[in-house]
Amino acid sequence: MLPREHFDLAVVGAGVIGLAHALAAARLGKRVVVVDRDAQANGASIRNFGFVTVTGQQRGEMWRLARRSRDVWVEIAGRAGIAIEHRGLAVTAQRPEARAVLEAFQHTEMAEGCAWLSADAAAARLNPLQPPEGALLSGIDVRVDSRRAIPALARWLAAQYGVDIRRGVAVHAVETGRLGTTVGMIGADAVVVCPGDDLASLFPEHLTAVTRCKLQMLRLAAPGWRLPAAVMSDLSLLRYGGYAALPEAAALRRRLEADRPEHLARGVHLIVVQNADGSLVVGDSHDYGATPDPFASEAVDRLILDEFQAVFGLPAPPVVERWTGTYASAAVQNVIATPARDVRLVTITNGTGASLAFGLAERVIADLLNLKAGATA
Repeated sequence: MLPREHFDLAVVGAGVIGLAHALAAARLGKRVVVVDRDAQANGASIRNFGFVTVTGQQRGEMWRLARRSRDVWVEIAGRAGIAIEHRGLAVTAQRPEARAVLEAFQHTEMAEGCAWLSADAAAARLNPLQPPEGALLSGIDVRVDSRRAIPALARWLAAQYGVDIRRGVAVHAVETGRLGTTVGMIGADAVVVCPGDDLASLFPEHLTAVTRCKLQMLRLAAPGWRLPAAVMSDLSLLRYGGYAALPEAAALRRRLEADRPEHLARGVHLIVVQNADGSLVVGDSHDYGATPDPFASEAVDRLILDEFQAVFGLPAPPVVERWTGTYASAAVQNVIATPARDVRLVTITNGTGASLAFGLAERVIADLLNLKAGATA
């Protein structure tokens, strides 16, 4: 059967990774269609912090992609009607070992845009935070409300670039030149498949090394004060490669294994961001498996809130919402495969889709369309 329609690019998946590829191609004047089986944004792209994290990303390529993605977010946010909820990141040091990691981090190229605050300076500048060992303050990172930002991005791509976004349409086959969908064939010169954590539907043979990670998230009532920036804690330094790969992180790991064994066992660390209405989004945890169960553990929530109280020195405000999310996880940063001519499979496998998608998509589109490096920037 011949396709009834033909596009320059077809994208499977309307999460942040799929929309990033649509943007990269649309900016080149390409006619783009995005197909998604869900009626609305519902996956990992909206079940997280909306935090575009640069500081602490793994040294090298991953950090550079995060810098580029952050720049794209800042560039398009206003045009797309997406609010930057707050800027910056405060990584608090509760222990001397954490301070040593952050001080070592400052001597790397990744600390561009960062400043060290002593305990007194941090208490004065980061109220209500009063980290006993000081804090690293970054002005690079930004945060959007992902529940609003992803739908707004899709609307803007349709209005600004004529991207055709089709929801409630499942793709059951992809080959060079066309998609087989539940509403018929769609033709395209090139195809990008962004399956998120769906590891079984399309090209599963390229995803055998990938599993899934479940996380738990909380929204807390507005506390009556405003965060000066997003917040992370000592536990975060073991989860982000830019810190964890430093030699000084070994001593911190030993200390946390003694102080916080249950937190480490459940993959708990702390990120706190704030919405426009003052409510706080707090998380998270990490539970790995081929099919994680959908149930949130009260014990894990208590560990997250325990770390909140330890960092802020205040009881956590009441919990007003709880949810779980899942994302693709692997030892590598991402999976990019070529399952057929002019077809790419793209999955970010470390839970940093919002932080890496735009930079990665530009490179994939440049390669797919045989452009010179950086041509989509």
